[in-house]
Amino acid sequence: MRRRLLLGGALLLLTGAATPAPPLSFPEVDHILVAKAARTMTLFGTDGSVTVIRNIQLGDAPVGPKQFEGDEKTPEGRFTIDYGNPQSAYHLSLHIDYPRAEHVAYAQSHGRSAGGMIMIHGQPNDWPGADLGARVPGDWTDGCIALANEEIEALWDAVPDGTPIEIRP
Repeated sequence: MRRRLLLGGALLLLTGAATPAPPLSFPEVDHILVAKAARTMTLFGTDGSVTVIRNIQLGDAPVGPKQFEGDEKTPEGRFTIDYGNPQSAYHLSLHIDYPRAEHVAYAQSHGRSAGGMIMIHGQPNDWPGADLGARVPGDWTDGCIALANEEIEALWDAVPDGTPIEIRP
């Protein structure tokens, strides 16, 4: 009898310890600051709060500004989040309005394309364990900014179209 009570108590403790954490959430975001070298994304809330997302992932060639399509660099400068894609191949994605006219002009002056479709997104839909928080190792995008799926879900809910984003070296 005593053994059963101890076993039952242990099971209750273990069950209570397995309570899932509440989903990640951010307050509505007023503007975003990305520091590429530090691998951080700082969210400035409309309520005055500041939230830092660490270990963001960038393009395969993260040093320097994006200049041409295919250079695998993440752009630098001031941009705007102009729309979201709920059908993304990378869980969810928020579009950054790169390239601007100056990027296009520079690329064209070198006989190249500036590229485009730069997004903040989650992990690839076919990545094993992405819904459990697993990430593709290292910098792997073609110039986008990748987050964990839980982070992009919270960001998706907090970032309205028109939100400014600054991406620094």
